[in-house]
Amino acid sequence: MGGQLPADARRRRVTAPVLDDDLRAALDAFAARPRVLVASDYDGCVSPIVARPEDAVPNPRSMAALERCATAPGAFAALVSGRARADLRALSGASDALTLVGSHGAEFAEGFDSPITDGQRDLLNEIIDDFRSISARFPGTSVEVKPISTTLHVRNATPDDGAAALDLAETGPASWDGVHVTHGKAVIELAVIETSKGHALDRLRAAMGVDAVLYLGDDVTDEKAFAHLRPGDVGVKVGGGPTAARYRVADPDGVAAVLETIASLRVAAS
Repeated sequence: MGGQLPADARRRRVTAPVLDDDLRAALDAFAARPRVLVASDYDGCVSPIVARPEDAVPNPRSMAALERCATAPGAFAALVSGRARADLRALSGASDALTLVGSHGAEFAEGFDSPITDGQRDLLNEIIDDFRSISARFPGTSVEVKPISTTLHVRNATPDDGAAALDLAETGPASWDGVHVTHGKAVIELAVIETSKGHALDRLRAAMGVDAVLYLGDDVTDEKAFAHLRPGDVGVKVGGGPTAARYRVADPDGVAAVLETIASLRVAAS
């Protein structure tokens, strides 16, 4: 008995994150719709933010719930990520039942909506070279290369070095013609085609013929998705910061609680 916690402490330790009453009511109403899409960002939502992007393993609770949603009658599930689609599949371990959209909503299983031109590939290579030159000057920064974009990461740099690296990116390649800029948490991403998670949700909504969409996101890039939600949809912001989403959870454990709730409601209704 000497090492046993008091009963109330044990309950606090095992209690799952609580969804507030407004969010729970919204999830109940959403789950009751005939056909629904449950979609989420990956990093910071299904996976916690980590120092090295390649180490971002998913929360098994969230992945299991998404897979249950993907196979429940009248339900679809998707991951919509800034990562390259191939990297997203490898990291998440998603089955074929789950729809994967990469490159901030621009990369589907069929590829990109518009073919990448030789001129755009040349421009991307110039951006990559410039980012690598910037990164070489500031320890802790790194460059991630994707099919139509490249990202400068500064999370592991000192605050001064990170700010200086981002400033060089902003005043350099981010200002070039034909470059599309996306800002995120301790990153700047430059693409040679326009990307939008909001447009991706529109495309999935139409293709799947759903009545409502639930979307979870934590970063500024997810605001484009929240902006495309309609009455009856549910937007959930993960973590702090301003947002257009109506609801909020604290962290990836809260994401798991939302996804498990939806999965249970859909399975129970089938």
